[in-house]
Amino acid sequence: MAKLNLDRIEMPRQDPKKRAGNFNEVALGYDAEMAREEASRCIKCKKRPCVDGCPVNIDIPEFIQAINVGDMPAAVKIIKKDNSLPGVCGRVCPQEIQCEEQCTLNKKKAPVAIGRLERYIADWERANKDKLGKASPPVKRKNGRVAVIGAGPAGLTAASDLAMIGYQVTIFEALHAAGGVLVYGIPEFRLPKDIVKAEVDYVVSLGVEIIYDIVIGKTITIDELLESGYDAVFIGSGAGLPIFMGIPGENLNGVYSANEFLTRINLMKAYAFPEYDTPVTEGKKIAVIGGGNVAMDAARCALRLGADEVNIIYRRSEVEMPARHEEAENAAEEGVKFRILSGMVAIIGDEQDWVQAVKCVRMELGEPDAGGRRRPIPVAESEFLIEADTVIVALGTTPNPLVPETTKGLEINKKQIVITDKETGKTSKKFVWAGGDVSTGSATIISAMGAARIAAKSIDSYLKEIG
Repeated sequence: MAKLNLDRIEMPRQDPKKRAGNFNEVALGYDAEMAREEASRCIKCKKRPCVDGCPVNIDIPEFIQAINVGDMPAAVKIIKKDNSLPGVCGRVCPQEIQCEEQCTLNKKKAPVAIGRLERYIADWERANKDKLGKASPPVKRKNGRVAVIGAGPAGLTAASDLAMIGYQVTIFEALHAAGGVLVYGIPEFRLPKDIVKAEVDYVVSLGVEIIYDIVIGKTITIDELLESGYDAVFIGSGAGLPIFMGIPGENLNGVYSANEFLTRINLMKAYAFPEYDTPVTEGKKIAVIGGGNVAMDAARCALRLGADEVNIIYRRSEVEMPARHEEAENAAEEGVKFRILSGMVAIIGDEQDWVQAVKCVRMELGEPDAGGRRRPIPVAESEFLIEADTVIVALGTTPNPLVPETTKGLEINKKQIVITDKETGKTSKKFVWAGGDVSTGSATIISAMGAARIAAKSIDSYLKEIG
C-alpha cells in the first residue's frame, strides 16, 4: 500500500513584490497534476465529517474522487448540484474553519485542500465548456413566482435552488451589476470579476431573471411585489451600511468607509482612473482601522494604488484578528504594516480639514468578552501619533434599514437585522423569507449561501402546499 502523503500541495502565487503593484489574481491555482496529487490525499473516511462542516453540504468526497480518477465532467456535476458559485467559494470561502477543519487528516497534519480543489473544478469548467456536452433541458416550470431581493451570494443561491426546482424567479438588484459584495467588496486580486460574471451567467441560464437598478423600498416595496403576483419573497440584501467609531475627526477629508473605498475601486474601477471616470484619493500614508478580511482588502488595494506606507491599526493581538490567516500573511508579504494592540481615539486634520495624522492609544488584553475574545483595555498615558493622509474605516457593516422601514410587519432587532426562524428562514411577515447578512449581520459568504438554501427549501414546501 502506498504511503499517505501528509504534505499539502502548495498553490503557486505571484511574487509579493510584483503583485503589490498590480491587481492581477494573487493565487494562481492548481494545474491538473497538482490537483490529482492533492485529491489523492483524501482517505475516503466513512464518517465524511467534511460534508457536515460545509454550510451548503457539498458532496466533498465524491468530487475529490472524481478529480482523483480524472473524471472532471462528473466533478463539475457533483459540485454544481449543491453550489452554483464554486469559483467564488473556492477562492474566498474560509474552508480552514469549516470543511477543512473537520477533515480527518487535520488530526495528523494538513487537511485536504478542499477549497483549492473546488476552485480547480470551477476553473476547469470555464476552460472546457466544449467537453461538457449540451446542457440539460430546462425543468418543467412549476406554478409559483418568487421575488428575490439582492443579487449577492444569498440571493443568487436562493434563486438558483428555486429555479432548478422549476419556479419562476426574478432577482431585483439595486446596483448595475450582479454579485453584491462579490463585485463591490472583494478586490480583483482575490476574486476576478470575470469569474463572478461567469457564475452569475450560470444562474441566469437556469431561467432566473435579474432586473437591475431597482431599490426595494424606493423603486418598489415588498408589499407591491406581493400585490403584483409574486407568491413569495426572499430578502438577501446583505449588510452594506458601514459602521463608524464616532471619534473626533471622522468627517475630515480623506476619511473613507471601507465600503466606499472598495466599491470605487472594485465595481467602479477607480484603479484605472482616468480611463474610468471614478476618482479615489491616492494617499501616500494610509491608516486602516480594523483586523478583518475587509481591512486586509482595503490595505492591499491602497498599496496597489501607490501608497508609500500602509498601517493596519488593530486593538487586539494577532491571535484575535478575524481575518483569514492567508490574507493577513499576503498583506504582510506585500508590505502592509500591522500596528496591533493599538486603538484609534481621534483623527487629526490640517487647516484645510484634510487628514494629517491619527491619534492612537496602546492597548492590553483583559478578560474575554461575550464573544470569547479577550477585551482590549487602554493603557494609561500611552497615546501616540501616526502620520496619515488617508484613513479607511473597516469595522464591519449592518443591514440598510430601508427594506424594514418600508415593509409593514417585518420585525428587526436593535441592529437592524431582520429576525428569522433559523430552521426555515421565515420572517415575521407572511410570504417573506430572509437569509444571509441581512438576517445575521456581517458574516461569511458561504454562511449566507447556507441560509439561502434553507430558505429556498422552506419556500418550496410552502409553494407545494398552495399548489
